[in-house]
Amino acid sequence: MRDVGYLRVGDTAEALTAAARPGARLIAGGTELVNLLKERIEQPDLLVDISRLPLTDITVGPDGLHLGALARMSDVAAHPEVRSGYPAIAQALELSASPQLRNMATMGGNLMQRTRCPYFRADHDLPCNKRRPGSGCSAIDGDHRAAAIFGASESCVATHPSDLAVALVALDAQVRTTARTLPARDLHRLPGDQPHRDTVLDHGEMILGIDVPVSPPSAYLKVRERGSYEFALVSVAVAAETSGGVIRTARAALGGVAPKPWPLDVDLAGVPLRRDELRAAIAPAFAAARPLPGSEFKIELAQRAVVRALTKPIGLMGET
Repeated sequence: MRDVGYLRVGDTAEALTAAARPGARLIAGGTELVNLLKERIEQPDLLVDISRLPLTDITVGPDGLHLGALARMSDVAAHPEVRSGYPAIAQALELSASPQLRNMATMGGNLMQRTRCPYFRADHDLPCNKRRPGSGCSAIDGDHRAAAIFGASESCVATHPSDLAVALVALDAQVRTTARTLPARDLHRLPGDQPHRDTVLDHGEMILGIDVPVSPPSAYLKVRERGSYEFALVSVAVAAETSGGVIRTARAALGGVAPKPWPLDVDLAGVPLRRDELRAAIAPAFAAARPLPGSEFKIELAQRAVVRALTKPIGLMGET
């Protein structure tokens, strides 16, 4: 058994001082970190409990939505103005984990989930560069059905599990930390030759909140192996304005296909809301896909998911 220090902090300044110590880790809801501690995947020297900090705000104003890093997922999902004005966020949260976990888990904690594949939490200590840098990647020559088709490397083919992060990228959100403000699309890293680093945050840097600009109609679609409590095989968040059956503006991001939420960087303005035209318009975005044999199906599945998300929710909600 390994001893771990514990410190509950009362303000941000105290949290930053404690979090800067070597071997320190922040903890709030603990829905992920506690499991990683039990499995000895994470072995910090000090847990810095930030759960009492005043970062639980959920505010909707003329400039958009503002969420504190410690706002509970269930509270955000149930907020009437989030549900009406930012439905992709509410839908993404409700499709995450279980109701019990959503009652504990925080917005910041959800974004800080570890990128992983099944080998990351395997019962046996199999090669995994995320757990033990330099040990190898078991998924490449093993079970890689869930593997990334974009942004992977020879060191890691895992995907990021956050549903929320995908919605935030599609909605052009910003993440505020104690050191900077950055676009949500830039928070997570590609693995390269350092797959043990999931985000661009420095040691001791803490998420304070999330800012989402006023959004057009949006929706989140998640495709998974079973109906609940499962990570996405493929997911898509879309935010679009349409007129007369034609897209005026659109942003989209994919989940389950990369080590980070993957923006669908194609111009859809002027594309009719018809399946054939949409498939042709989004196809160039998949030219860069590099699937393994077992994950090749995700290319077709992801394209179908994008078309479905645009033609069903946005077609109904965004017509003018």
